[in-house]
Amino acid sequence: MKFRSLVVLLSLLFFTAPLLAGDWPWWRGPDRNGVADAGEAVPEKFGLKEGIRWSVDLPGRAHGSACVVGDMVFITSADEEKQLQSLHAFDRTTGTALWTTVVHENGMTQKGGHKKASWASSTPACDGERVYINFITGDAVLTTALDLEGRQVWQTKITDYVVHQGYGSSPALFANLVIVSADNKSGGAVAGLDRGTGEIVWRHERAAVPNYSSPVILEVAGKTQLFLTGTDKVTSLNPLTGEVNWEIEGSTTECVTSTPTDGTHIYSSGGYPKSHIAAITADGSGEIVWETNDRVYVPSMLVKDGHLYATMDSGVAICLDAATGEEKWKGRLGGNFTSSPVLVGDRIHAVNESGDYYIFQANPVGFQLLTKNKVGDEVYATPSVSGGNFFLRVAFYEGETRSEKLICFGE
Repeated sequence: MKFRSLVVLLSLLFFTAPLLAGDWPWWRGPDRNGVADAGEAVPEKFGLKEGIRWSVDLPGRAHGSACVVGDMVFITSADEEKQLQSLHAFDRTTGTALWTTVVHENGMTQKGGHKKASWASSTPACDGERVYINFITGDAVLTTALDLEGRQVWQTKITDYVVHQGYGSSPALFANLVIVSADNKSGGAVAGLDRGTGEIVWRHERAAVPNYSSPVILEVAGKTQLFLTGTDKVTSLNPLTGEVNWEIEGSTTECVTSTPTDGTHIYSSGGYPKSHIAAITADGSGEIVWETNDRVYVPSMLVKDGHLYATMDSGVAICLDAATGEEKWKGRLGGNFTSSPVLVGDRIHAVNESGDYYIFQANPVGFQLLTKNKVGDEVYATPSVSGGNFFLRVAFYEGETRSEKLICFGE
């Protein structure tokens, strides 16, 4: 795959400790598309009492997914009672706690936000030397870099931030930069920061509109591009400089999903003020090739073999022809979905907000549910797949008392 080759080349140029095959180093995995490495095989029968390799408690309430690099697993937490926003590191084999670093104290002060939001919804990114994380604290979004011992290396303010629904954009790594975004009603920004120092290398101002999608870097139409959807636009930037490649009116105002690609198109999806999925050519022509009114607002989509797969927020799986938008099938799963699906081989893993974990076939011929497992009482995070295991933040209730765990499922 061209993009994987580029990532490997850049890792050799810029990473002190190159990433390894099987790492899940940032949001949506190694190729930023929700697809596990070829050859990954994870269990398909697991649950509350089986298939658990280890489980550890996490404080507070958060929605960020796990980042897995080498022998370490990184995940955030937000303890609103103690007013602590933290990053945790665990041993990936045993679950042993390696360190916890409090990144911010007393910063969970803004009111409002969606009931499904949390104060730690970003997923960390790790380059094998440092781990990077975004938090909203006080009235601003800050990005922080820590070394692998949990010591803070730098911290940089990205922009002022006014909470509308919440904040959950995750950092993206490219070349010597960590790229972060923070769209909001006060006027947002996307910026490229030097990974070693935190200095802002480039900055692109964004519209004063609430939006939640993470920046994603993909090789499309023969060019490496940084994409942002939302604020009514689909935007392509040069990830090294922040210069605009092209920008069109082609998304909804508020987006959450991270766009995937089939190599020619990218796919926008949103749920406010309208529901839509759209295919957009990424060669700069600005053509919207097709559009549907399906609601895929929060879970990001998958592309496999010319077909687009998604779990709709309402608990329905859908398959579309990626080139034409033709619906191939819809299949009822159940519940509501916030977590994004993950592709492992020819199987799609998807977990709903009630902790029902579905595995179904990535096959355009028809919907085929393979297994349904129960993993907990509440799930908003997305599975992270690495080394034959998957790592998932899960919540449990005992009466009104809620608790969270990070669980490693596998042999």
